[in-house]
Parts: sequence; structure tokens; C-alpha cells
Amino acid sequence: MTIDSIWFVLLHLVIQVAVVVRVLQRPNREPASRIAWMVVVLALPVLGILGYLMLGETNVGRRNQKAMKTVMGGELHRQTVQEGPENDPVTVPVRYAHLFRVGHSVSGFPAVGGNVARLMEDSQKTIDAMIDDIDAAQRQVDVLFYIWLTDNNGTAMAEALIRAVGRGVCCRVMVDGLGSRALLKSALWRQMQKAGVQTAVALPLGNNLLRPLQGRVDLRNHRKIIVIDNRVTYCGSQNCADAEFRVKAKFAPWVDAVVRLEGPIARQNAMLFADDWEAYTGEASAGIDDAAGSNGAEGAIAQVVASGPTLRASAMPELFVSLMFAARRELVITTPYYVPNQSMQSALCAAAYRGVRTILILPARNDSREVAAASRSYYAELLQAGVDIREYVGGLLHSKTVTLDGQIVLIGSANMDRRSFDLNFENNILFYDPALTEAVRARQQSYIDSANDVTLAEVEGWSLTRRLWNNSVAMLGPIL
Repeated sequence: MTIDSIWFVLLHLVIQVAVVVRVLQRPNREPASRIAWMVVVLALPVLGILGYLMLGETNVGRRNQKAMKTVMGGELHRQTVQEGPENDPVTVPVRYAHLFRVGHSVSGFPAVGGNVARLMEDSQKTIDAMIDDIDAAQRQVDVLFYIWLTDNNGTAMAEALIRAVGRGVCCRVMVDGLGSRALLKSALWRQMQKAGVQTAVALPLGNNLLRPLQGRVDLRNHRKIIVIDNRVTYCGSQNCADAEFRVKAKFAPWVDAVVRLEGPIARQNAMLFADDWEAYTGEASAGIDDAAGSNGAEGAIAQVVASGPTLRASAMPELFVSLMFAARRELVITTPYYVPNQSMQSALCAAAYRGVRTILILPARNDSREVAAASRSYYAELLQAGVDIREYVGGLLHSKTVTLDGQIVLIGSANMDRRSFDLNFENNILFYDPALTEAVRARQQSYIDSANDVTLAEVEGWSLTRRLWNNSVAMLGPIL
């Protein structure tokens, strides 16, 4: 062994030890994640170190981090949020008040009443309703999508915004740099800009070589927000695209769930959009008027719950777990991606063990083979606890919904996977509204009626190869 080789080995060992020390020092990381990354760094010379430096930390870049913290502590944000949950302007039933306190701890928004909530029928009717509302806008339209395609619906949405600008409405559009990268290169994007639509890119990709130095490339803005005149807003899983979702057509149709809302809750979504807009453009919003009217006791009680890697750690898992433990009779969940942390898996099993009818609905065919394998690694434990698992066969079930006891609904953009927990900026709305819960529960039942029942005997009969694949992929969950 030459002197140069010895120095190279020593240098590698020093770097390896330094990275291991960094892994151990990183805050807000589960022990399983630390162990997994230590194994990767120690077992894969060079590649493991590079992998951790690129993907091991939730780093959005110094500029984005500073901008987001400045915005979240600014005057405009304080106009909308309250100092504490005791200042919430509506009274939530005692049995569920703690859920809204959890929501308040995540992003500071209070529960507000006086909202009219309507579950949209399907993806196409959702886009049609959004366009109708944009065509009726008088002052302001704010739009944020993770994915915006240049298909029929994507083009129709852009044309509606161009029409609105033409009659003097201020229109602002923001898209994620990765999810909407095709739109950003398209003539449709340039057409909107030329017409006067204000545009921005959340977490732009930038130079491929320099991007890793500017933060993790796979940290994304996964939010879906539309606000019209601070009076109407939408929340759910819908991207701006045809249901056929031609970029992944073999999994179509994409099956989404979206709620249209009128009332004070629109102001919270407007505030959330304004925060993102200022963080990525540096342009502060002038202010957000209360166009929705005064907060009242009638109608749906709602609360925006926004999470992200620069906000409180473990926010979405804590909210999901709180919902699971709050259920007394029935808990029904739909999500396209189920890769839980241990507390969530345990909470879901605990719900079934204590006699709650617990139903988990997932797509039978997932657009991610790896996520599907990881999800199925948890099936045996869930089934043994008494969880009813259904796999939907009518397309890719993309709805992200939770209903419990016919009273509470959570709907939005967050999946039950590690990406939504730690890497994505997400937006959800928590509701106390029996009428909306009934509508969402009926939609969930339609999914159940079009799903295969997964049995414990079936899972125990899987081949050794399949079980090894599922469990091996699941082991990577803590490091992704």
C-alpha cells in the first residue's frame, strides 16, 4: 500500500467520522433514521457520504430558510393568526377541542366558523368550478399548484386567469419548480406572463450542478391553493390537470377529493399563499381584507393546518396520530401513499384494538412501485390488529382524507408518508362539520365499494421474495 493510498484511506475515515457525528447531531430526527443513515454512511464508502450530504438533511437553502422565517414572523402574518388557541373565535365541542389545538400549534391559525363547505363531485367538475369562480372574480385571484400540466384543464385554467387580468383582476400564480417543470418551459407559461398574470416559482431547480449546494432538490412545495377575492377557496388533492393525467396515463384516472369553501377560512388560505409568495419573490402583500364577512357560529368550523420542513418538526404525524386516538366509533382514511412512522402505525393499530371500526383505503396500483412495496410491508401488523384494508381498483386513488365518528374531517394535500411528514410543504383543512363529514364519508364508501378486500390469509400467503422486497424497501423509509 502506497503512502498516497494510506492518506486517502485516512482522509476518507476522517470524513466518514465527521459525517456520522453530523448524523448524530441533527435535530428532529427519529432514532431509526439516524441508525439507517449511519449504516448507509459506514457501509457505502463515498456513495453513502455523498448520499447523506445530498439527501440526509431537510435543507431548503439559506436564502429560502431566512426568507420563510422572516415572512412567518412578519406583520402580515400576525394580522391573521392568533396568539393562542384560547383566543379562537368559535367554540369547538370539548371532545374535539384538542384536535384544533394541535392544528393551531402547527401554523398558528385559529378555528373559524361561518363557512359554507361543499365536496366537489369529481376532478373535472372541480376544475370547472374553479374556472367559474375565477371568471366571477372582481379583485384578486391567487393560485398555487404542485403540478400544473399543459393539457385541456391546465390550458383552460390559464385562459381563465388571462381573462381575469384583462378585466382588471390581480392574478398571481405560483407553481413548484419540479412538479410543474414542463409548464415552466412551455408557451402557456409565457402567454400568462405576457398577458399580465404575475408568476413565481416555488423552490426552482436552477443549475443542476449547483442545486445540491442550494438545498435538497427533493424538498418540494406540494400545496394546492386557490383563493378568489378572499371569499372563496378550495382545499384537497387536486392538481391542475386532466383526470387522465397523461404524464402517467397508465394509472389513470387520478381520483381526487376537493372541498369548495366560502367564508372566513378563505382568509387563512390567502394568508398562506401570501407567505409563500413573499418567501419566494420578496414581494410583500399589501394586506388581506376580510372579504368573506364576519366569523359566525353557523356553518362549518374550519382551520388551515400548513406544514413544511422549515416549520415545526413532526407536525403532520402528530395531527394524524391525534385524530386516530380521538376516534371512538369509526376511523376511515384514504391516502395514495402509506409509509408511516412508528407512532402512526401504532396509533392506527391501537384504534382497531380498542374496538374502533378502522378502515384504510389505498390504491391497488400505485404510480410508485417502491412506495407500494413499503406500504404493503405494514399490512400484516395492521390486519392482525383488526384494521380493514381495502385496495381501490378504479384508478389511482389520490384523495387524502380522514373522517372520524361522523363529526370530524381532515382533507388536503398531505399524504401519510415520510415525504409529506418531513420534506414537503403541505396544506390541509381540519373541519368540525357533521354535514361535510357525511358527504366525505359517502365518498369514502364509494371507494370501498370499488375496492378489493385485503385479508390476513392473503398477506401471509405472499411469496418469500415478495415479502423480502416489501420489507427491504420499507427499511429505506427513515432515510428518504
